[in-house]
Parts: sequence; C-alpha cells; structure tokens
Amino acid sequence: MSYIDGFVIAVPTANKQKFIEHARRFDPIFIELGALRVIEGWGDDVPEGKLTDFRRAVQATAEETVAFSWVEWPDKATRDAGMKKMVEDPRMDPANPGNPPMPFDGKRMIFGGFEQVVEVKA
Repeated sequence: MSYIDGFVIAVPTANKQKFIEHARRFDPIFIELGALRVIEGWGDDVPEGKLTDFRRAVQATAEETVAFSWVEWPDKATRDAGMKKMVEDPRMDPANPGNPPMPFDGKRMIFGGFEQVVEVKA
C-alpha cells in the first residue's frame, strides 16, 4: 500500500492565488522525486470544534484559511529517498534568490508520514 505525507497549514486568505501558484511550482518536484500524486485542498467546510480542530491545530487567525494537503508515495522507502533529495534540492531552498517566498507561515505547519492500512475504492 501507499505511504502518505499529510500537511495542515494556515494560509492568509488573501494569499489563496499565491498558494495555488506555489503549489503548481513546487508540487511537480514531488512527482519528479517519485511521488504518485499531490493533493492541495483549500478549506471550505472546516468547522470549529469544542476541544480541538484544524484551525486551532495551526493557530489560524480569522484572516486565514486552513489548507490540507497530502502527497502519496508508492512506499516509505521511495518517500524517504525523495524527501532526502528534496531537502538537498536548491529549487526547494527558500534562501535561493530565484524562489518566491512561501505564501504561509511554515512554522505553524503540521505534518507527518502515515502508513496506509486500509483502502476502500468505489
């Protein structure tokens, strides 16, 4: 089964188009390095919880929208090798003068890798 990297990010709502452009520029690098697909989701129906919720998890303000994204890899070994290459890739370096700034605060991003244990398809 696939291996999944998941991400939750607070993005200034005014930066929606910049977020999309950022994804279109950088997401193909995941594919180049072995990912099967990348999904970027823009919060549309993200309810506030009583104890916790997506907004609290990333400390989103009223001027921010929660984005939920994931990268599907064929397996963990491919993911580990791809992520190692990505960290070393100058196209991913925010200090590289040719790279645009991130349209969100990366310090508040939550992320993790997940072993797929169940899959149900239509």
